[in-house]
Amino acid sequence: MMGEPAKALKPLSLEEYLAWETRSTTKHELVEGLPYAMAGASRAHNLVVSHLHYLLYPLARRKGCRLYVADMKLKVGERTVYYPDLMAVCAPPLENPYYEEAPCLVVEVLSESTEGVDRREKLWRYLALPSLEGYLLVSALERRAELYRKGEEGVLYQAFTDGEVPLPCLEGALPLEEVYAGVDLEPRPG
Repeated sequence: MMGEPAKALKPLSLEEYLAWETRSTTKHELVEGLPYAMAGASRAHNLVVSHLHYLLYPLARRKGCRLYVADMKLKVGERTVYYPDLMAVCAPPLENPYYEEAPCLVVEVLSESTEGVDRREKLWRYLALPSLEGYLLVSALERRAELYRKGEEGVLYQAFTDGEVPLPCLEGALPLEEVYAGVDLEPRPG
């Protein structure tokens, strides 16, 4: 059996990626110049994101911040752009309307297919952003939230399985009971 002919991969510049992405019918994240198609999300993932938006929106609005859900790009480097599940941005808007680059809070909802990237690659890229005060991981696999908060001592880590998660930047708390209300969590492969 014969394979497809080899294709030369040429990394895209930020401008090339943005132009290409506006024409694409599939969303892609850009990692070091290479586009990666994004997979669809499960029912549990979507419900958790919806609940998070509902709970975080009043806090963001009260502080005069913008809260984006899933479709706004976050530029974390000259050749790397992600689509976080949610992000709060309190800085003035950029001239370019297709991405942000100064969030104070980024939230990713963990699923089987995204957990590794969210915990490794995105963790360190997000924490390197000067504006970021907190990175929140909320699981769609189990009732659990993990907060990486920047502080004077460095990055502080906390895990929560019940109660409320204190939110840096938005000056409020996230009740886990409400995040998971009516959500049948994704089963882990057995």
